Amino acid sequence: MSARTPSAGTPPHRSGFACFVGRPNAGKSTLTNALVGQKVAITSNRPQTTRHTVRGIVHRPDAQLVLVDTPGLHKPRTLLGERLNDVVRTTWAEVDVIGFCLPADQKLGPGDTYIARELAGIRKTPKVAIVTKTDLVDSKQLAQQLIAVDKLGRDLGLEWAEIVPVSAVGEVGGAGRGPSDRGGGGRRAGQVSLLADLLVPLLPEGPQLYAEGDLTDEPEQVMVAELIREAALEGVHDELPHSIAVVVEEMLPREGRPADRPLLDIHANLYIERPSQKGIIIGPKGARLKEVGSKSRHHIEALLGTPVFLDLHVKVAKDWQRDPRQLRKLGF
Repeated sequence: MSARTPSAGTPPHRSGFACFVGRPNAGKSTLTNALVGQKVAITSNRPQTTRHTVRGIVHRPDAQLVLVDTPGLHKPRTLLGERLNDVVRTTWAEVDVIGFCLPADQKLGPGDTYIARELAGIRKTPKVAIVTKTDLVDSKQLAQQLIAVDKLGRDLGLEWAEIVPVSAVGEVGGAGRGPSDRGGGGRRAGQVSLLADLLVPLLPEGPQLYAEGDLTDEPEQVMVAELIREAALEGVHDELPHSIAVVVEEMLPREGRPADRPLLDIHANLYIERPSQKGIIIGPKGARLKEVGSKSRHHIEALLGTPVFLDLHVKVAKDWQRDPRQLRKLGF
């Protein structure tokens, strides 16, 4: 008998893939990080932050839940946008359960209906409605949103396996906003673990898919690039659209360092679309780029567990979001 074969009376071990979908900025990445317990997906208060599907792995004694974080489904305006939507739809077809994230603080709109209508066409995969950002509303607003979500499903013939209110704020490394006493903010950890409790029974029976301790299967270079891009997106407000791409060119241990004082050299390029954007990223006397380097280095060192020397350069890749050749070069 294998270690994973259940004995009489023991519930079977379950393992499988869950996908979070929703409009851009619906809280999907924050929720992924909270469930995993560590930062594996970048977050931003700007829409369309996620560009890669990041698999976060939740380990439990009874199950292994693999979270696939996708870009927000949206009406595409560029070739990049079309490719991101293709990624979302391909992912939907491959997972065991779909979580539809709907922010508690925003009324349901055409974007939510558009996604819900597409989900209604996926018959066999169970769908869970996750009302996110509950820390931003009071109990009356939350109740109204839960009723609206239930009605959305009934109107479109979409059967929810569950409707779950969740706040993932403050669950990982202080990411996001601080604690709130509104909307049950004090029960956040319980809400996130309740969501996991509800998702696990919807997974098929099976052994572990990843080794104990693995939190993501994303390559380290991709994770490092995403952390740099997250830092670059902070604080630019509407000055810079989502035209930043980051490519890590090299990650090498510094030669000649003693074993107890290692240093990892990371060389990365930040690509923007127009020369006029270069000054925004670099800032007066290089101050902004220095801040991006400092913030991202902190997260990279936490991720890799080693001191890092980060060398950043800003380059122009003209209109890369619309250029198939440039998109390939930048990994899309």
